[in-house]
Amino acid sequence: MKHSTDFMEAMADFDQYPDAVIWRAGSPLSAELSGSSVKFGIPFNAFRLQGGLIPVENQQSEIHNIYLTMYTGNIIRLCTTPEYPDSPMLSLSEDLRPVAIEVKENNDSFEITDCEGNTAAVFYKYRSPEKGWSTLIRESFDSLSAIFFSNSSAVSFSSYDQFFPEKVESLPLAYIDYEASGVRKRSTLFSFHAANNEHFVGTGERFARMDLAGGTYSLENTDGLGNNSRRTYKNVPFFLSSRGYGLFIHSSAHIRLSLADISTRAVQARVEDAAIDLFIIGGGKPETILYNYRRLTGFPPQLPLWSYGMWMSRMTYFSADEIDNITDRMRSEKYPCDLIHIDTGWFEKDWVCEWKFSNERFPDPKGFLSRLKKQGFRVSLWQTPNIGGGNCLLEEAKEKRYLAPPRNAGVASESDFSGQDFGGQIDFTNSEAVDWYKKKIRNLFELGAAVIKTDFGEKIQMDADYLNMPADKLHNLYGLLYQRAVFEETSDSTGEAIIWARAGWAGCQRYPLHWGGDTAATWDGMAAVLRGGLHLGLSGYGYWSHDVPGFHSLPEFMNTMPAGNLYIRWTQFGVFSSHFRYHGTSPREPWYYPSIAPLIKKWLNLRYMLIPYLAVSADNVSNSGMPVLRAMLLHHPEDPTCWNIDDQYYIGDSILVCPVMNDEGKRNVYLPEGCWRDFWTGSKIKGGCWLMNIESAIERLPVYITEGANIPVYPEPVQCTDEMDEKKIVTLKSDQSFSGISSYYSDPNLLP
Repeated sequence: MKHSTDFMEAMADFDQYPDAVIWRAGSPLSAELSGSSVKFGIPFNAFRLQGGLIPVENQQSEIHNIYLTMYTGNIIRLCTTPEYPDSPMLSLSEDLRPVAIEVKENNDSFEITDCEGNTAAVFYKYRSPEKGWSTLIRESFDSLSAIFFSNSSAVSFSSYDQFFPEKVESLPLAYIDYEASGVRKRSTLFSFHAANNEHFVGTGERFARMDLAGGTYSLENTDGLGNNSRRTYKNVPFFLSSRGYGLFIHSSAHIRLSLADISTRAVQARVEDAAIDLFIIGGGKPETILYNYRRLTGFPPQLPLWSYGMWMSRMTYFSADEIDNITDRMRSEKYPCDLIHIDTGWFEKDWVCEWKFSNERFPDPKGFLSRLKKQGFRVSLWQTPNIGGGNCLLEEAKEKRYLAPPRNAGVASESDFSGQDFGGQIDFTNSEAVDWYKKKIRNLFELGAAVIKTDFGEKIQMDADYLNMPADKLHNLYGLLYQRAVFEETSDSTGEAIIWARAGWAGCQRYPLHWGGDTAATWDGMAAVLRGGLHLGLSGYGYWSHDVPGFHSLPEFMNTMPAGNLYIRWTQFGVFSSHFRYHGTSPREPWYYPSIAPLIKKWLNLRYMLIPYLAVSADNVSNSGMPVLRAMLLHHPEDPTCWNIDDQYYIGDSILVCPVMNDEGKRNVYLPEGCWRDFWTGSKIKGGCWLMNIESAIERLPVYITEGANIPVYPEPVQCTDEMDEKKIVTLKSDQSFSGISSYYSDPNLLP
């Protein structure tokens, strides 16, 4: 990430590559139909930075074709090649098809219209400069100028974002030729106009505040090492604008994205790729834009009912006996739970992933997993695509080229604490390696495992020789290929498709579910991971979770137990999340907090009461643009306040959750327009206002239900979802008869 105030350095990198050449797009020379697209002939003219941006003398223009295609759903595609190879990022809906378009040449433009005569785009021809003001100021250079009409939005290239012609702040479309480490490279720049009051959200799991305007972001997956920095595990080359459009950059290359930052009147991107493929996505409302984005990249599928129960974990359990003691206590003391996750400790040696249980500590894995299943516990298993030096599979994997041969030694992740020498990563571009890997996973399902945790996948060896894709294109895609393999094998082996994943890119929403990574067990860690989850839901993902009450401790990474206040407040946040897992570097079982353990049990009862509502909310995920956990703006896009709120959210259609993230138990709450019911008391509250300094005792947090909502709930305690009887589900009605959530429960004393 760079902080120069100058576009030519901050985005075009002339400070690193002063001899680079910029090929700037000019006005179209021609436009003609080409199949279902319009093909434009665009001249690109060469410039160098010599004080200002100066044309290269005696250098002929390059003519490149740009193709425009319009799809159903107000989607416009701009790309430099009419045919792209199969992309793992795309999963086009059956109803997504090209729209018949026409091109008309006017005196000053080429106009693209649909079959009903609606204008889809206008590309302006070259216009001779007006009379110069002074010989001291050069005439403006020819610059590509076009406007795109996608539903209610008009999106235009940032064509003349400049002080004077040689001092530019943006370029509408350009290539950069440069040399790095002796290799000639070409990158692409593009810029669109940004309004002065425009808000931006999305871009993946961004831990920044809700409105991303005024920031520049590196879309390059890495080990986040927590949630309180610019690093992130899940980047998505998509953003959503308050002006009623979204932009999907269809590329797996590294991308630098500036949202009204380097230039306050432009969205700018540098894509480390010579090709460009952009989807301008209309729809007006954010939910419709996200729906159209999912029509391009795929919809999240439905998940099994048991996945909405509580998951119990820590780093790590080490034996069947240890886990049996914990599960027996969970049941005897009536802490509802559906899944036990075994992290790095189930192998012969901690962290050495050979996809086999320790013979000594898990002598009968099939019997062990069967015994847990009879008690209502599924089991999730940790593993990694990285094979270390002490792994018994290393030589076979190297010999058969299942690992991408690295040119230099290195590590795949800073949060790999195994201490192993790095041997290599499974090459998911090699189909034989994928088959070999799937067989290892299949064996675990045959023993009785239910879920595989696909840890890591954000970083790869950039100097390794991957079989079917260069490393710079594979890097951001690696997590998707990795997760797809596990998701497919899970579905084939168990009939229930679900994983627990950390990395992400465009398209990974098809392989749920994802969690927020290694969050600090602190109040600011809690706030940051929520921001990440909200932005991820604004990037096409449907499900999301986080480690309760944070993953790692401070100041001691492993040995400091999170405070009781944090534990209960984060539990409350987890109850109102799509999925709920306790996990971390120290014990997370409730009985380690005896003073609040009875209250924790009540909150777990509430979680199970809400599972029917969560399941109905999830049904909507698979055929809409909505996630389960939703930013306020998805329901209130017309309310500018909601484009800035990142510490409260909707869970499903009707419940507004306001987590308490401090020891004082105080916070401000924003209620949008409309009438609301207090979740706990049923009292009616008029919205369209802030409720200031709301004080919540440790037992509860501010929660509200939209007036008129119907919420399915389970009215009695259970220990796992296997005990639920669908016929017992009742519907909570948010009207004058509603007197609080406990009025729908068989024993109100068992709820908070």
